[in-house]
Amino acid sequence: MPETKTPATELASQYIAQVTGDLEANLKEQERIGAEITTLQEQLAALQHDHGVLVTMQQALGITTSPNGSAAESESPVLPSPRRKKAEPAAGEKQKARKSTATPVKKAAKKPAAGKPVAKKADSAKTPEPTLVELIRRHLAEQKEPRSAAEISTALGEAHPQRGIAAKVVRVTLEGLVAKSQAERSKQGRSVFYTAPASESAAAPEGETQPKGTDN
Repeated sequence: MPETKTPATELASQYIAQVTGDLEANLKEQERIGAEITTLQEQLAALQHDHGVLVTMQQALGITTSPNGSAAESESPVLPSPRRKKAEPAAGEKQKARKSTATPVKKAAKKPAAGKPVAKKADSAKTPEPTLVELIRRHLAEQKEPRSAAEISTALGEAHPQRGIAAKVVRVTLEGLVAKSQAERSKQGRSVFYTAPASESAAAPEGETQPKGTDN
């Protein structure tokens, strides 16, 4: 009897050691994968934040279509389905069909919608809001002294609170206008100020003095 118990005890010890080792390896693998998931979640949150900032800057610069939009459309063009050729009717039937289809269209165009006067149709069309570039150019043209990016963003934020204008986007837009010679930049110590280009500020006096010269 003692001889039969000894192999069984050794086999149980081997199973216990193997299960314990597998359990420790499993826990270590869970910790490693959990750490990777946390890192990936942080990277995803950072990318989502950068995406929101880039979209805001894209709208501020007046870009309405995505850079890959045209390429995607060119790669997968949508072709119209072929139309079946119908038997051509006689000349008299063509004229009758044209008269019958043209008359209801004219009547429907003349009939105004119920409860809505015709004069209000023009008011229903909403005018598009100016872009951030246009707002900054107008603001610089109205100012007589140089303005910093913070002052410009504060003034535009108070004038257009619904736009949610950010100072960082205003600064990037101002640098873009300077690169296009649509604004001028100057430094006073460590501060940077922006003004409208000299050509725009000199346009008003020239327009006022030109008619006097022509009269003489």
